[in-house]
Amino acid sequence: MLTHEKVARNSTLHQLAQSHVQAILNPNDDKWHKLQCPSLNATRYSYLRGDIPDSSPPLPQRYFFALDVRQKADLLPRLIGSILEAARFLGPEKCTLSIVEGQSTDGTFEILDLLWREIEQIGVTYHLVSSSLDPKSGNRIEVLAQLRNLALSPLIRDSSLFDTTVIFLNDVAICTEDILELIHQRGALKADMTCGMDWTYVGRDPTFYDVWISRGMNGDSFFNIPPDGNWNSAWNLFWNNPQAQTRFNNHQPFQVFSCWNGAAVFTAKVLEKVKFRSPYRNECFQGEPSLFCKDMWHYGYGKIAVVPSVNLEYSDEAAKRIKDLKKYVSDWVGREEGDQHIEWEAKPPDQVKCMKDYVDQVWLPWDESL
Repeated sequence: MLTHEKVARNSTLHQLAQSHVQAILNPNDDKWHKLQCPSLNATRYSYLRGDIPDSSPPLPQRYFFALDVRQKADLLPRLIGSILEAARFLGPEKCTLSIVEGQSTDGTFEILDLLWREIEQIGVTYHLVSSSLDPKSGNRIEVLAQLRNLALSPLIRDSSLFDTTVIFLNDVAICTEDILELIHQRGALKADMTCGMDWTYVGRDPTFYDVWISRGMNGDSFFNIPPDGNWNSAWNLFWNNPQAQTRFNNHQPFQVFSCWNGAAVFTAKVLEKVKFRSPYRNECFQGEPSLFCKDMWHYGYGKIAVVPSVNLEYSDEAAKRIKDLKKYVSDWVGREEGDQHIEWEAKPPDQVKCMKDYVDQVWLPWDESL
């Protein structure tokens, strides 16, 4: 079911949108420049669709895909294509796709609007809303939080769906196996949330992107950023967190205080208590995903893990470079070193680094202002 809030703004984009739609619907389409992804390991993930009775870990009943997107027409063949391939694999009748589009001028809305009949024919429940909320106007974190909550609103309105797994994606070039691995690891680890690793090219070599959001179980950022703001130490991930560094290097999941990293998979049960928000008055200025994780800990959902075999970038071209360097999930599955399970720490770090900006970095109690 599509929530129609407008008609296509520019009919001249219709033809362009049609070519994008074909590239989205056909995973093997090679006419469109997009990240090429491996075939799925059906054996590894088949239990997620209920092929194995009485499976362990227990199966979620439904899957809810959520994203906010603006000016990303070129990325949609890979991003939406992978989501729909995942939904077909999991069982489309179990899946909902909720998209908030942000007044794009490059055909993003037209493509998403043109998709609704196709998505409904597949059997996926579809919600599409175009929002005029603009993070560049007013309180950026507050607006971003509103947009994320808007994407989740169809799920929140239906309290019967809290046995659902939420897959919340940023505008990343992602493979279907990345999505399924995050879902799989959340269940296998008995985690409340799993995240990937996202990267950016600010020079010749990639650096971890979501450093402002993510914090390890020592409360610190994933790499050190001095007051002058340089990223010269970005290569030295988890420099003061030996356990996380070892597990990262061995491609083993590891517990963190907070993460998002381009893609997060979490139990919908947290939404009974937690929503995206901006900082309270006198609270450390931080991003809405950081606050989401902080509130998860507050309500007893502290099993948050990074899955380092999932590596993401924000364009098809850069994602190919990342996959060539960091490899695909299927390159690591079955080859990881050591125990993949996590000995969960029940308590968060006493203090967490607040990084309002690079110059203003202070350590504060993890539950400050709660």
